[in-house]
Amino acid sequence: MRDDSRVRAGRALRLALLIALALLFLIPFYLLVRNGLAAESDITSPEWTFLPSSLHWGNVRELFGDTSVPYARSLLNSVLIAVATTLGTLLLASLAGYGLARIPYRHANKVFYAILGTLMVPAAVTFVPSFVLVSSLGWISTLRGLIVPTLFSAFACFVFRQYFLGFPGELEDAARVDGLGHWRTYWRVVVPNSRPVFAAVGTIVFIGAWNSFLWPLVIGQDRDAWTVQVALSSFTTSQVVRLHELFIAAAVSIVPLLVVFLFFQRWIVAGVERSGLDD
Repeated sequence: MRDDSRVRAGRALRLALLIALALLFLIPFYLLVRNGLAAESDITSPEWTFLPSSLHWGNVRELFGDTSVPYARSLLNSVLIAVATTLGTLLLASLAGYGLARIPYRHANKVFYAILGTLMVPAAVTFVPSFVLVSSLGWISTLRGLIVPTLFSAFACFVFRQYFLGFPGELEDAARVDGLGHWRTYWRVVVPNSRPVFAAVGTIVFIGAWNSFLWPLVIGQDRDAWTVQVALSSFTTSQVVRLHELFIAAAVSIVPLLVVFLFFQRWIVAGVERSGLDD
């Protein structure tokens, strides 16, 4: 009986701890929604209330109707950039990882170490050369300039290579018996059986592309090329601070991330377990 009581007490304690941590995690989201639906006076008031005096749902309409900040266009740009970057990175990094892991080549390890070496180079070192290259190509304020330079990820290549090293060789042998080459084996056998790691890496890349700020700020010089993060920064300037629009815009901007995470949650957990990202 004492053992059962201790087990129940331990479970209750863990549950209480998880609830407390969940509430702490949800506080920033509560503040975003609360202040996003509040009037400016409620946000800056010295007297704090759990909910504002009245909910201003018109703040959402005001956000998308603001002619000084093309927020709807910025959302569309961020979606296009994040999706294109994710798909391109998954294709290039998975091909590179598969080639390094499964295709015999005596210099494969040297190439792999060279790719890993790029992870040690600070992004600030390559920022100016990348900008000069993009500018010389005439890609300033274009989706090409925002997407192409970010397509390859050494980290994603590393994860795919480590995953494919443990990929069942029997499946590839069966594909070769059926007359499939490396490309068709990759596309028809490897990719369908590697969905968890694709989901895990894709989610990480999508979040990184969605939250990117400095590169879109420098390259997207025209308002029509702004991303969500650049648009958010425009609500707070030296001339004006529009807090209610900033909060509601931030709340709207995290919705795509939540949708992606909830949709791929099952595969993400499986991908982390199989790829060793938690080591």
